[in-house]
Amino acid sequence: MEIHNFGVDPITCHAWNNDRTQIALSPNSNEVHIYKRDGDRWACRNVLSQHDLRVTSIDWAPNTNRIVTCSADRNAYVWTKVEDKWKPTLVLLRINRAATCVRWSPNETKFAVGCGARLISVCFFEEENDWWLSKHIKKPIHSTVTSIDWHPNNVLLACGSTDFKTRVFSAYIKEIDTKPDPTVWGFKMPLGHLMAEFPNSGWVHCVSFSADGSKLAWVSHDSTVTICDAEQNMAIITVKTQFLPFLTCAWISNTSLIAAGHDCCPMLYQYESMKLTFSSKIDKSQKREVDGFSAMRKFRDMDKRAIVENSVDTLLDTIHQNAITSLTIYAGTKSNTTKLCTTGMDGKMVIWNLKALGEVIRNEM
Repeated sequence: MEIHNFGVDPITCHAWNNDRTQIALSPNSNEVHIYKRDGDRWACRNVLSQHDLRVTSIDWAPNTNRIVTCSADRNAYVWTKVEDKWKPTLVLLRINRAATCVRWSPNETKFAVGCGARLISVCFFEEENDWWLSKHIKKPIHSTVTSIDWHPNNVLLACGSTDFKTRVFSAYIKEIDTKPDPTVWGFKMPLGHLMAEFPNSGWVHCVSFSADGSKLAWVSHDSTVTICDAEQNMAIITVKTQFLPFLTCAWISNTSLIAAGHDCCPMLYQYESMKLTFSSKIDKSQKREVDGFSAMRKFRDMDKRAIVENSVDTLLDTIHQNAITSLTIYAGTKSNTTKLCTTGMDGKMVIWNLKALGEVIRNEM
């Protein structure tokens, strides 16, 4: 496990480069800071400051090495590295509300942007005019799109929104995509075609396709974790948890799911035989203990100790001291994740070694 601190400002979103030597993160502002690792230290190499308002989402394409960012200023930029500087290219999103989330497609020829304008912009590069264009997916979205995730086939797109719905759309762009093969989610895939729709009892904060694309998981503000298994006739499995609402989730294998949020601790869930069960907390840090003091010392040093006790009492029993806002795979793939990265409102970035934690979990069980 590695714990890194990037200051007191909340980290709203982050993304890694391909070899995990650099991280791009936004300190809850209109800027994106790119840090390069030097041993145990991080050096800020670039500051991307083209946005006017708070950056809401970042994604870093591993193969083409391009960064895409979106912001509350209703804009998105594709950043291309030229020598040691990052050159921005404005994307024509054609939206009149804040952009909320952005993700590159698996083959990195296009990306999708969710926003508060009740639509998704699917963006692709037009070489003739040297700019990024967008096509809209609108109906039947009735509220802000909060999260998106791509299917492995590069065509299907899942989204969660604040109208209490999770949906799967086709994001087929005939100018750049080859004709998609049929999937368990459906056969006809024109742009914007609604493949599936699932109701919830709370805002959907995050959606995630499994590695094989047959399952879709999402977390909602009603403290539930839900999985749709398309191979089992679109069966829906929902677990009402005892925890505070989750803000993010990700598959780490075909049967394991990690969720994290306001409880400041990543949680492991297992999906087997059409059952979704809570397995364990990933954070295995021990409860902090306060050294005992004699009565004489207590009254002699009351003021000093009062400050110390109060500061200790405000600390949580978790490594993250505030809500976890984003979660990414640090090492491995969705089918076999070995390390996980989380960032939170406390300004911390934690890299979790799932192999080492797996031994602890098995021993406890």
